[in-house]
Amino acid sequence: MIDDLRNKILQNQFEFSQHALNQSILRHISVTEIREAIASGEIIEDYPNDKYGASCLILGFTIKGRPIHLQCSYPSRPLIKIITVYEPDLNLWVNF
Repeated sequence: MIDDLRNKILQNQFEFSQHALNQSILRHISVTEIREAIASGEIIEDYPNDKYGASCLILGFTIKGRPIHLQCSYPSRPLIKIITVYEPDLNLWVNF
């Protein structure tokens, strides 16, 4: 599934929820960093029965090594929806 997500991101077949857009602005996470995180990332949690539709949590790193978590819809949708995006709390994540 991660390869399908990467392909959709490369083809600009994604959109942001209002929440993800707001969070990316507040947390100073750029679209480039989101692309880098997905390109290097792996799915660390799967939510097939999420109330708003199947989604997953990805952990990836930017080129500069910044860890990014992002939750997005499954690639079966025409456009991937990025639901939320944030930098994990280093106090809670001991080993990436």
